[in-house]
Amino acid sequence: MKCALIIPSWVPEEIFSSKTAGSQINYWQPLGTLYVASSLLKAGHDVKFLNGAFMRHDEIMNELAAYRPDIAGIYSTTFGWKKALYTASEIRRKLQGVFIAAGGPYPIAMQEKCLSDSADIDAVVTGEGEITMVEMADRLSRGKSLEGVEGTVFRKGNEIIKNPPRPLITDVDSLPFPARELLGDAMDYIPPPATYKRKPVAVIITARGCNRRCIFCFQIDRERKHGIRFRSVDNVMQEIELCLRQGYREIKFIDDTLAADYDRAMQIAGEIKRRRLDFTWFASACVHQVDGPLLRAFREAGCWAILLGAESGVQKNLNAVRKGITLEQTRRAVKAAKEAGLTVYTPFLFGLPGETFEDGLKTIEFACELNPDIANFHALTPFPGTELYDNIDRYGTMSGDLTDFTYQGAAFVPYTMTREEVAELRRIAFKKFYSRPGFVLRKLLALRNINDLRAALKGGRSLFWLWVKNDIFRRRESAG
Repeated sequence: MKCALIIPSWVPEEIFSSKTAGSQINYWQPLGTLYVASSLLKAGHDVKFLNGAFMRHDEIMNELAAYRPDIAGIYSTTFGWKKALYTASEIRRKLQGVFIAAGGPYPIAMQEKCLSDSADIDAVVTGEGEITMVEMADRLSRGKSLEGVEGTVFRKGNEIIKNPPRPLITDVDSLPFPARELLGDAMDYIPPPATYKRKPVAVIITARGCNRRCIFCFQIDRERKHGIRFRSVDNVMQEIELCLRQGYREIKFIDDTLAADYDRAMQIAGEIKRRRLDFTWFASACVHQVDGPLLRAFREAGCWAILLGAESGVQKNLNAVRKGITLEQTRRAVKAAKEAGLTVYTPFLFGLPGETFEDGLKTIEFACELNPDIANFHALTPFPGTELYDNIDRYGTMSGDLTDFTYQGAAFVPYTMTREEVAELRRIAFKKFYSRPGFVLRKLLALRNINDLRAALKGGRSLFWLWVKNDIFRRRESAG
């Protein structure tokens, strides 16, 4: 069958402030969609990928009209759901007979509600799309019903049918590698400025699932029955070497923590070094899972930067979101990473349950104390399917506007703060952290090439507007 996989059209200014978008924007390789694409290709189907990050809506529709797909699969986050609905309605209006399915984080979490929201959507993929979409395409190609296809909710006349959930894929080595050949120009897919060294950048995930219980994290395995499903070291190395043959020069590992299995992380670093593979890489890790020997092994294998999730500078607020770390563990991890010669990136969250404005100011002081190379300051977001979302009345209030669900708009406000205070803390944090004379001087002395200069100029522009506009992170009311 002819399958079109679509990310609806969007522009950075819909997520980020227009004044700071240049230093915040990122275009990730959409791994989930690419895994589904490779599975469909392996099963013998034809696949076209249309990415709305680089295409206007009318361009997507023109491509679909020329392609005439049998199945249109629309990917959606919570933020993107309104655009997904519009895209589905336009496909239904202009293309007769196409089967429209929705997938991605929001449809997985909301399931039947997505079909209630739109009569144009025929089915929702609720889990393990690599297998579910292939089975769905097989059924449709034979004119069969989707009844019994695990991991789907579908429309049967005026009735909405919910099939059993799809069992989680435990042998993740069995999956084909993401179909990066469908991306177009690989140079378009870049992380934010200053978070990569070389281009093009490939994105790899070496494991699925999580065994931790942070209240803001969405996992299909809600009860954490399966924990982390690791790919073998050999399988990971095969994908790395494929990416290098495809011309990629840097890899961003997007596991929540590459160090969840310490020995395996050591093996991955050791294999990269032993094979003398020429690429730079960036990883993330939990602060209580790393130490000096591991971080030095990462550095010796070509890792240049690591993200360490600090989240807050107040212990009671870390406990409130069940982060499972201490401030001292964060201090030790950041210190060890610096000593290993790694660039350190620490994200923080404002608006945690029970957090006060004064707590937020303490978090800003903690960020300055840690003095990482890059810090980011987000708003805690209650994505559907998380414990925070499911128990919102216990923790605070939630915006009814899905476009607030971006880590930028204050979609969640604890009872101990106001929406305006969350936005103000973000502004103060960016302004104070990045305006420190010592920090600015260190960054200027570290400039090595034209990419460093471009990143610095974009950061300088953002910093200027942080000083000039007091309401830079306050979301305007939606127009419709």
